[in-house]
Amino acid sequence: VQLQAFGGGLVQAGGSLRLSCIASGSGFNINTMAWYRQAPGKQRELVAAIRAGGRTYYVDSVKDRFTASRDNAKIMVYLQMNSLKPEDTAVYYCNFHQIVPSQDFWGQGTLVTVSS
Repeated sequence: VQLQAFGGGLVQAGGSLRLSCIASGSGFNINTMAWYRQAPGKQRELVAAIRAGGRTYYVDSVKDRFTASRDNAKIMVYLQMNSLKPEDTAVYYCNFHQIVPSQDFWGQGTLVTVSS
């Protein structure tokens, strides 16, 4: 399974971006799809996650600004990011978690830069 994330770029504070991540391959059963980010000099953090049933999780700093969604038929996950702030600047990674067997798949990362 390979994941490809895209949609990052440079945006001014207050702007929006939509990230997408698509999986290629077969023979996997994904439960949770998630987005992580890693800012320079910081640890990677979980930003948003969406389970197969649609339940979502967001880190407090992005609540009411970011929205995760998924398309199970296309095996894709999206992250709509609104009201972006300079502190949202990071490399964003998509992650797909498979339960049986337990395995995590990672995308290559897409850079989001928010200018003030």
